[in-house]
Amino acid sequence: MAISSGYFSYTIFFLILQLLLPTILYASNDCRYTSIIAFGNSITDTGNLKNIDSVFNITPPQYFFPPYGETFFHKPTGRCSDGRLIIDFFAKGLGFPFIPPYVGSKENGNKTELEQGVNYAVVGAYALNTSFHEARGVFNSLTNVSLGDELEWFKRSLSSFCTSSSDCKQKIRHSLFLVGEIGGNDYSMELVAGKSIKQVKSFVPLVIDKITTTVKKLIELGGKIFVVPNLLPIECTPLALTLFKSSDARMYDNTTGCLISIKKLEEYHNQLLQRELHKIRKNYPKVNVIYADYYNAALQLYRSPKQFGFVQPLRACCGGGGPYNYNPSALCGERSSTVCAHPNTFVNWDEIHLTEAAYRMIYRSVFQGSYSIPRFSSLCPAITS
Repeated sequence: MAISSGYFSYTIFFLILQLLLPTILYASNDCRYTSIIAFGNSITDTGNLKNIDSVFNITPPQYFFPPYGETFFHKPTGRCSDGRLIIDFFAKGLGFPFIPPYVGSKENGNKTELEQGVNYAVVGAYALNTSFHEARGVFNSLTNVSLGDELEWFKRSLSSFCTSSSDCKQKIRHSLFLVGEIGGNDYSMELVAGKSIKQVKSFVPLVIDKITTTVKKLIELGGKIFVVPNLLPIECTPLALTLFKSSDARMYDNTTGCLISIKKLEEYHNQLLQRELHKIRKNYPKVNVIYADYYNAALQLYRSPKQFGFVQPLRACCGGGGPYNYNPSALCGERSSTVCAHPNTFVNWDEIHLTEAAYRMIYRSVFQGSYSIPRFSSLCPAITS
């Protein structure tokens, strides 16, 4: 199999960083985080959109109906999967309970729960403000929440779990911040709306700037430990494979069957994100910033599915038919859709989200394995399975 020079260069760069970066870690290796604070989109949301919809009496999307949640929770929870997400495995590995969504916890006023962490991620959230996309004629039917809104939520909620400015700084200092995955909606919704790869690629630097600026603002508030994931492979989702289907075999990666054009867009995002995070490390030497490589951790599931116990890696477990089991007229969660008997053998859950089994594998690869820069296990060797 031929290996491109770009891939080879990326691999060498990745290995060199793995060797060098652990030497600059500042925090102690005892994993004594007091809380996990998370931002992002549907890859991380554990119930915010569900609670927002219930507050404003909005017609709920299909994600809030069975069979969502069937594998672990046995009911829909607001998570866009059949069960747990990466953040759920991450929290468990660090000895935390499930990190509660901000909206529901805020309403319940459960201070003890908030002290162990808060999840501000929202299904459908953009990195950029919704006004940016609306000016381009792209409208979000799920939410008007962006990463900036989530950051403002966090600032406003500080009084819920700290009593003074010094108390806040102390708690923030000992919190672990998960900033992302985010940016995928900025790209996918524009592509679905008919924008070209070239048009979408033009604002990738703006997305990266929004993510890294958020990290810097959190550092200014006292944050010391950050995990910043890159994108999961949109090019391997049933949604993209169906909407951008081609009879030209050259349009597909022969190692995964995924779309090359979208792959290049995501690689551009991921490379820029790595570069900018490296700058943050140089400018803030006493802050730990870990690049979580969700992208390549997920790609291995598509490249070698049998090795991980998966079959038909590009087909959705839950959907309405078609080559990839995606039909916009019969989405997962709607009555006309069907669900596979064994979700644990599928990578893709619905048209754009993964199964609990896939998320578990990504968690293991990133937080217990080598798919992060520097390795998370070098900062926290005690993390459990």
